[in-house]
Amino acid sequence: MNTTESQTRADAPADQAAQAAPQLSFDDLPLRDEVRRAIADIGWSEPTPVQIEAYGPSVKGEDLIVQSRTGTGKTAAFGIPLVDRIVSHEPGVQALILAPTRELALQSAREIERIAANDGLKTVAIYGGAAMDPQVRALEAGAQIVSGTPGRVLDHLKRGTLDSRGLKVLVLDEADEMLSMGFAQELHAIMERLPAKHQTLLYSATVDGPVQRVAERHMTNPTFVTLSGDAVGALGISHFVYMVSGQARDRDLVRVLEIEDPESALIFCNTKAETEQVAASLSGAGFDADWLNGDLPQGEREKVMARTRKGELRYLVATDVAARGIDVSHLTHVINYGMPNAVDQYIHRTGRTGRAGRTGTAISLVSPQELGTLYYLRLTYKIFPVERSLPSGREERTRREADRVKLLEGAFSASPKEVDLAVARRLLTHPRAEQLLAGLLGTFFSPIEAPDELAAASRRERRPEALAEAESAAERPPRRERAPRRKPEGERAPSKSAARPPRAEANEAPREPNTRTHATAARKDDSELEQKARASQEPGPGQTRLWVNVGRKDGVRRDDLRALLRDTGGVPEADIGRIRVRDKHAFVEVAEAHTSALVEALTGHSFHERKLILEPAREA
Repeated sequence: MNTTESQTRADAPADQAAQAAPQLSFDDLPLRDEVRRAIADIGWSEPTPVQIEAYGPSVKGEDLIVQSRTGTGKTAAFGIPLVDRIVSHEPGVQALILAPTRELALQSAREIERIAANDGLKTVAIYGGAAMDPQVRALEAGAQIVSGTPGRVLDHLKRGTLDSRGLKVLVLDEADEMLSMGFAQELHAIMERLPAKHQTLLYSATVDGPVQRVAERHMTNPTFVTLSGDAVGALGISHFVYMVSGQARDRDLVRVLEIEDPESALIFCNTKAETEQVAASLSGAGFDADWLNGDLPQGEREKVMARTRKGELRYLVATDVAARGIDVSHLTHVINYGMPNAVDQYIHRTGRTGRAGRTGTAISLVSPQELGTLYYLRLTYKIFPVERSLPSGREERTRREADRVKLLEGAFSASPKEVDLAVARRLLTHPRAEQLLAGLLGTFFSPIEAPDELAAASRRERRPEALAEAESAAERPPRRERAPRRKPEGERAPSKSAARPPRAEANEAPREPNTRTHATAARKDDSELEQKARASQEPGPGQTRLWVNVGRKDGVRRDDLRALLRDTGGVPEADIGRIRVRDKHAFVEVAEAHTSALVEALTGHSFHERKLILEPAREA
């Protein structure tokens, strides 16, 4: 493999490339008008360094090895040259993209379809787990660009349903991942079946021995572009480690999440069993979490992936294999529940955050047995994570106090009367201001059962604040400015999920504050009935509050109980009031007319592997 010609480019530090990128826009690249309009419609304003470096060699027909970490715009780096210059409108497969996972294959196909929106080029994704017939029909219809996984692509080649005689270019996306997943045999078999004369574009976060051997065997004098090298994964990402004993990792993870309070996070585990265990622990603690591993059926997997992409799921717990191909631009944190078995896997994991010029945070829980991996990470990649300590009792108390402040922010969001503001100003200058304020706070919180638990639940259950960013990602260019830093607890702006409708009665009854109005954060999917029910401390007129013997630790959520009351208990939707779920029990409010029949219908009913008990609530 001859890399002499491009070694100067390979030796250039990643930060130099990053500094060069803002000086260019897509107008500086010789793109066709159709491609330029498509890029403008997508919302991209300036190319990333890898897109700049890869364009010239790609359109010249050179074989190319690009070393660049995940999240730097690699899909567009090969997708733009394919659509702009390499692939013509002649029917038949001219470009083949190989990816390690079906998600990544689909992602590449979708991205290229957007780039080719004005060209009429046809793209098809082919991968295992999906029906063959639609894929065969798409190939027969003359698709010019194929994005697929090695196993299914090889299957089509053997069957003769994929005709590679007109192939111009082969793209190996995440080549190191494909080889580490055991696709070497399929990869070589595919490349042996391709025309002798074709261009190969190889993209990889790391270029190790196996990747080099593929290049030596199947590529001709490749140009080598590196935008990562020793600094891979360090740009735009803050790395931290928490030293843990390893004996109670679930508990330690919960403590870390409490103090770090990520907007959204991908939590990596080393085994499938760990993903389910960790997700269950987080859900039991009140966090919005779900798991993803190879055992999850494809239908369920796609639902979890869709929730993650839309920003509806705050914490996703996954294995390395299951997470490959996940492209979530708004992900703020990557958390290693345990250090990966191979140190280069750390690079792929942390590359899931800090994407497209944004900043991100990588956090690892490291036990004494994993110190060797941490040392090797520092030695090999020159990444030196900052060590943090698990939160102390004082920090946890500060967290609880901040949660109460957030509860107050939500409860008193309406504009107060002028006379109340005047009294507040006088109160702040009173010699016994602290005692008087503490007395008022005691009056506010005393009727609430377990106020710290309610306040913490409000924080844990909120949806990622980056949801609006995720929903408009297709319309906006990748941002290069820094993501908003986490402010001190007293400065944080209320999240969207904590917003509440103004309380008309807030100024009419200041001596009896509405302590239930904002006990838990409103979710965007809350019904209007639930929002109205929060506006009253006591059950609404004609309603009864019932105690139920199941809670979060049983995996029960509010929507589960609502469906139970409606479908099994026979209570009309309009007669169901507020539902509050605690760790070990829950409270539901229903119209009094249904109380007796509901208790009779549900008592003894099996629900989440427990026999239900319902009785009138005894809370204040």
